[in-house]
Amino acid sequence: MAENDPRIPEEPVCGAWQRTVQGAIGLFFLVTLGLVAHYYQASRTNNLEQQIRNLSREVDQLKEEQAMPEVVLNRYRNSICYVFGVFQVGFPGQPPALRARISGSGFVVAEGLLATNRHVAEPWYEDPDSAALISRGAKPKLEKLLAFFPGLSTPLNITPTTVSAEGDLAVLRIENIPSSSHLAPLPLAAKAPNPGELVSVVGYPMGVLGMVAKSPPAIYERLAFRHDDIGSANELAALSLIRPSATCGHLGDVVGDKLIYDAPTAHGGSGGPVFNSQGEVIGVNAAYIDGFSGGTLGVTVRELRPLVSAAEANRATMASSAR
Repeated sequence: MAENDPRIPEEPVCGAWQRTVQGAIGLFFLVTLGLVAHYYQASRTNNLEQQIRNLSREVDQLKEEQAMPEVVLNRYRNSICYVFGVFQVGFPGQPPALRARISGSGFVVAEGLLATNRHVAEPWYEDPDSAALISRGAKPKLEKLLAFFPGLSTPLNITPTTVSAEGDLAVLRIENIPSSSHLAPLPLAAKAPNPGELVSVVGYPMGVLGMVAKSPPAIYERLAFRHDDIGSANELAALSLIRPSATCGHLGDVVGDKLIYDAPTAHGGSGGPVFNSQGEVIGVNAAYIDGFSGGTLGVTVRELRPLVSAAEANRATMASSAR
């Protein structure tokens, strides 16, 4: 009896190919899903690392900005001076019709050169009382103009060299600089400042009164009620108490050659440097608006640079003539 010969029916080629294609597609999707998951995770890791780097930079920048007032004071204090002067306005052959003292600040911008405001170098500039006399033919005259630098026991004579025809800026020549002094020029910013930047203003707000107020008790008691500013300034210099103050704020706006910021100042602070967060001078402190804490005004260093160049050229010409 013959054995049964059951035969397994052959699968059609199209069915096997279909399953092969489906398997390949499934495998492709699995591989793709794995790759997407891998790269997504890598992308998330990269994004997280980038965010951490960005945050670290921002923290470092905040630390640098917070430390900036201390840095500029410690680094540049000796190059920022208190300016004291006496001027008069009068008619020829008559006693002065006006005689007054002035206080201000200034800073070294080049070897032997000092920057300040024009209304400090020429105190009659934009002074209503002086202007009324000058319009009637009176002549203004500086009796003395002195610069008191930290670390120097005696003041130095300063002489106006170049003044701005339009803005409140001036450059003066420092006379008889001691060889032992270290009056290093302050760095002027190359880039224009932007609103919102942190700024620090350094100078001598309230002049001698401000320095006496922060002096040791025994010296304060001796000088607080004296009205002889030059005598008090000389005593402070002899005691190494000529020390500028720093205030901080933010740049609110930049309009033409004017800087507007909220770092407070007062009479005597005119002519001091305005620093950015990199410790570069972006302007010269010039004025403040009473009753508005955000209304302190400065002049950009862009306007100062031509005056410094002109003063250096004048100095070179004078040196050549003296030979």
